[in-house]
Formats: sequence, C-alpha cells, structure tokens
Amino acid sequence: MTAFPAYPKQRPDLPPEYRAIYARHYADNRAGRGGANSLAQRLEGWMHRKVAALGRPGDDLLDFGAGNLNHFRYEGGFQSYDVVEPFQELLDDAPDLVRQVSRIYRHVHDIEGRHYDRVFSVAVLEHLEDLPRDVAQCARLLKPGGVFQAGIPCEGELGWTMGWRLSTGMAFARKYGLDYGVLMRHEHVNSFREIVDVVRAIFEDVHVQRSPFPVPVPHGSFYAYIEARRPRHEFVARSPG
Repeated sequence: MTAFPAYPKQRPDLPPEYRAIYARHYADNRAGRGGANSLAQRLEGWMHRKVAALGRPGDDLLDFGAGNLNHFRYEGGFQSYDVVEPFQELLDDAPDLVRQVSRIYRHVHDIEGRHYDRVFSVAVLEHLEDLPRDVAQCARLLKPGGVFQAGIPCEGELGWTMGWRLSTGMAFARKYGLDYGVLMRHEHVNSFREIVDVVRAIFEDVHVQRSPFPVPVPHGSFYAYIEARRPRHEFVARSPG
C-alpha cells in the first residue's frame, strides 16, 4: 500500500463553455480585476502577510506557484527570489516584476542544485493533483533549518463555501451565465483537511493558524496559514507513494 493511496488525483474535465473562458477568467482572478476578484485579493492579503512575516535579510526564497507574482511586493531584503509557475500567461501580466526575480521554473521538480531558507505558496496547494509528491519536493529543497509555508483556503468547510458562493460565484454567474461551482470542483481538488494531513505526514513540526475572518474557528474561517519545519527523512529521501 502506498503512503498516500488517494494520490495522484484526477482533475474533473471542464465543459467546453468553461474552457472557452478559462484563461481569461483565471488571469482576471489572479490580477484582482473586477469587484469580486478585487475583494478576494484583499482578503487573501492575510495569507501573504503571514508568509512574509518570517522574512529575514539575505534569505533565499522559492515562491511555489507564483502566478502573476502578487506575493513579491510583500517580501524584501532577500538574497534571491526564485519562482515556480507553469502558466506563462500569468507571468506575462507582470513583466516588471518578472525582471526582478532570480530564476523561473515551470515545475518544482525541475529544480536541481538549489536550496532555500523558505519555500512558500499562497492559494496553490488546493490545486495540486499529486500533492504529497510536490510537498515532499518542497521539503527536499529546504536548507537545514528551513521552513515550508502555505496559505490555503478552507476548502470543504461551510464558511469558505458560503463565502465564494455569495461573492465570486455570483459575479461569475452574472458575467458568464455559468455555475462557478463547476469551476471550483475543477480547480480545488484538495480540501483544507487533506492538505493539513499531507503536510503533517511529511514534516515533524507543523503549525496551523486560521484567518480571523469571519471567525477563526472550523467552518468559520476563509483561509488558513501553515508553517512546517523538520522534514521527515523517509519523505525527503524518496518520492512518497
């Protein structure tokens, strides 16, 4: 039996009418274009601030799933800032920032010979079909004493579901005449609980904090912050599974 029998997962296919508008919608969402997307970006700022709070001068950083580099402005004083982003369209949205990063990789498994003080992601882990393999690779890329950080939505809980249904979901339906839930099921293949369980399996020291909005309790918070240290040898020595 594998260590994570539920993985890799298979993402549900999108119907043709969703595929036709997918790239444009995704870029607008990451850039905060439109009222609902702008509000979502402001709320997501909590995750960015939690991640950046550990910043130290001279750190080597890896932004895993950098999107349009919307986290970059929260960091400062680093030695190097590498990014992983498979969608070139998102990087094209931020040409000035792209010129300031050190290295760009399409996949985290492409990185060789580099190690980091911090490897972090914001609103990324919920999307990963092979979450244990990718998190284990992030653990391998840490320097001794390094930290893995993640900001995630509380996917699978009532507060998060009601939040997007009454904001981004309504705006999406007005703009495209389509059910946003179809897109969410395609995008978010991992729940809050699944993500926390995987990170706790791979790291010995894991701290989880819920966002204060609406309230920092199960089914009452929109987001969570994960801080993980001390990767377990059995996962950094080989690929899980």
